[in-house]
Amino acid sequence: MPALHILSPGFLTTIQDAGRFGFATLGVSPAGAADMIALRLGNRLVDNEENTGALEMTLVGGTFAFECDNLIALTGADCEPALDDASVPMWASMFVRAGQTLQCRATKNGARSYLCVHGGFKIPPVMNSVATHLQSGIGGKEGRALKKGEALEIASATVPQNAVARRINPEALRYLREKNTLRVTRGPQADFFSSETLQTFYSKPYRVTESSNRVGLRLQGEPLTRNTSAEMITEGVSLGAIQVPGDGQPIILFVEHPTTGGYPKIANVISADLPRVGQLRPREEVYFAWVRFEEAVKLYRKQEEFLKSAALYQN
Repeated sequence: MPALHILSPGFLTTIQDAGRFGFATLGVSPAGAADMIALRLGNRLVDNEENTGALEMTLVGGTFAFECDNLIALTGADCEPALDDASVPMWASMFVRAGQTLQCRATKNGARSYLCVHGGFKIPPVMNSVATHLQSGIGGKEGRALKKGEALEIASATVPQNAVARRINPEALRYLREKNTLRVTRGPQADFFSSETLQTFYSKPYRVTESSNRVGLRLQGEPLTRNTSAEMITEGVSLGAIQVPGDGQPIILFVEHPTTGGYPKIANVISADLPRVGQLRPREEVYFAWVRFEEAVKLYRKQEEFLKSAALYQN
């Protein structure tokens, strides 16, 4: 099979799809793309199913050589891509020829970029997914980040004759750039905190620390103190849950989060804003805004309708 050769893997490049679900009882969280919107739209640009595995590049992109003609797209954070030293656009599909080299540089306006290729990669699924779960070492390429000198088989050796290069409309891109306020619903242990502490949480900025990763984003800001000394029993935790450990500095549980936890959860990031979490960079500030559960559902449905109607313009 024709392959994509890894000339340089970048800082942390893994294979991700929508993740694996139904295995929390085994202690395995979904993993999958940190920015699902970028993955889904990237796959649409190259005529793939939205769940098709792609390369997720973190902070610094990689350099790749193509062994066959293909249709590709780059989405997510702007990584200043170049094809054979000529700049190419983000959020647009393009044809590449066998022998060409794609270089992705440091991200400018977010944390993660995605490289989607027509047909995806020939990777054996683990628990119904090709997503790399770094914490458990499963999925993707041997459950780890890609290495220099490796090659990934491309599942489709040909590009459909009716394939066209397309781009995402500007309105969609403006929507995708909003990421510095995360909307949250009330957490199950919100009553562990006083009204003054909750006001602090919803009014003060919190900075993403360098110790953040796909397991969780550790934040730093004004400490959130509990109004009770009671300890809670370890219970199941969900994607986007915001835990508050003893030091009062919140942690946003992310795509490779543990499936149980014993810290109180003050809030939970709504589903519509989880892609924003995936694009937060170290040292960026973020604010939290409370919404009711019913509003969170409406916002998610609105986002899905928006994505379905987001036109893909022909280049």
